Amino acid sequence: MSGAMFLILLCLSAGTLSVVHGEDPYFFFTWNITYGTISPLGVPQQGILINGEFPGPNINSTSNNNIVINVFNNLDEPFLLTWNGIQHRKNSWQDGVPGTNCPILPGTNFTYHFQVKDQIGSYFYYPTTAMHRAAGGFGGLRVNSRLLIPVPYPDPEDDYTVLIGDWYSKSHGTLRNFVDSGRSLARADGVLINGKNAKGDGKDEPLFTMKAGKTYKYRVCNVGLKNSLNFRIQNHPVKLVEMEGSHTVQNIYESLDMHVGQCFSLLVTADKEPKDYYMVASTRFTKTVLTGKGIIRYTNGNGPASPEIPEAPVGWAWSLNQFRSFRWNLTASAARPNPQGSYHYGSINITRTIKLVNSASKADGRLRYAINGVSHVDPATPLKLAEYYGVTDKVFKYDTISDEPPTTIDKVTLAPNVLNVTFRAFIEIIFENHEKSLQSWHLDGYSFFAVAIEPGRWSPEKRKNYNLLDAVSKHTIQVFPKSWAAIMLTFDNAGMWNLRSELTENRYLGQQLYISVLSPARSLRDEYNIPDHSLLCGIVKDLPKPPPYSI
Repeated sequence: MSGAMFLILLCLSAGTLSVVHGEDPYFFFTWNITYGTISPLGVPQQGILINGEFPGPNINSTSNNNIVINVFNNLDEPFLLTWNGIQHRKNSWQDGVPGTNCPILPGTNFTYHFQVKDQIGSYFYYPTTAMHRAAGGFGGLRVNSRLLIPVPYPDPEDDYTVLIGDWYSKSHGTLRNFVDSGRSLARADGVLINGKNAKGDGKDEPLFTMKAGKTYKYRVCNVGLKNSLNFRIQNHPVKLVEMEGSHTVQNIYESLDMHVGQCFSLLVTADKEPKDYYMVASTRFTKTVLTGKGIIRYTNGNGPASPEIPEAPVGWAWSLNQFRSFRWNLTASAARPNPQGSYHYGSINITRTIKLVNSASKADGRLRYAINGVSHVDPATPLKLAEYYGVTDKVFKYDTISDEPPTTIDKVTLAPNVLNVTFRAFIEIIFENHEKSLQSWHLDGYSFFAVAIEPGRWSPEKRKNYNLLDAVSKHTIQVFPKSWAAIMLTFDNAGMWNLRSELTENRYLGQQLYISVLSPARSLRDEYNIPDHSLLCGIVKDLPKPPPYSI
């Protein structure tokens, strides 16, 4: 092949084949999505399995790897997966949300092909259709640093993925019927760690093992539906080293609050008495605290874990103060050789401020969640396809909300919610939460600088409190009750990108929008053409394909 050399590596993990061409290896996966009976809380229920596994397989990749996943949908409902935190540079075609992709219909398959370009860190994937996330279908996705780029800590003895989340013992269909009928999800039934909860009867198998004296990396993600969780390990402080793709200043914590959609990487040293210890995740900001446990076992240990569980902090002021302790490691290199701190975001002029207020209200007697008074509805034709095929006027309108929310939001409009943003503009987004419950926001396609979270209402003079030096670059941000948060970013990734509440009920009932970032050049330098194998649906299904982008 014109002098090119191919090296084929067979990986030991099931269902993968790696083909290395030049510097960017390919990893191939075949995933069968099925229903199966699971009993994580001791009650049999219908779960969603990937290759028979709950949670799903862990994807272990390295910066710039190409990931190819052939997904066979053996459910009785349409299905999609999103890759939470993967930026899909120039490639929103692979984002796996209803605004960019037609769903994979029952009995059919679709192949995702994306590159983890210029990223490192800890992420996860999950279903974006219906309430499928409540039944499983999620798993860890790690992106390791290339060997040529050092990480700011010694290689750990081992690298573990920890998926924590609240859990309901009712089926995803039952939960969907609840919210469809206008009712809110009730209190969760428990908390799981990697799909389990230790009973504490002396028969629990360990989730992880550690050798005395060694240091381990734990990648912890909150994959739940609605609850913030406090994570801690008995008698073992943790060192925070990475958060959602950014190396952090390496502070030590006794426990960490993790909001829905967030991922942290922690170093833990096995320097205590060799025996079993509990890893603990418990709900925050709830009247009744639910707790999930898992065993960590010293390999030379002898003795059960103490039944005395370390208590979690109380109140959200503690959590806000912890957020303020998180700092970007300015001297560390992430996916590229240059230090993170060489990007001086604080000196860039803001070209636009968008203020978003979340609300909950009734529409036609049923509960809906909204942003600036608009509750998003997914049209039959995905927004990105409508835009690419030039039929937006038949599917949605841009800018149904303005950059300033209404003074009062007394009614809600149900419609596709799409913002138009200028390519490469540097924009400030304010999230204002007037509700009594915590909010967690996620933006696909990007990471942003989380420059402030404060109580009260935002005003321009609050900018003097922004962290313009070493705010962590991340993709998810929490907003505490009656509080606001500010983020800043350059919209330099062309595509159609989902901004959503990570609280599943809120997202499902409309608390999301899409941001259209179009390159005026229509060039392959800025955005890839629609893949040949893309699924088509809605009004574009039988339309001729538009002329492709060119260099």
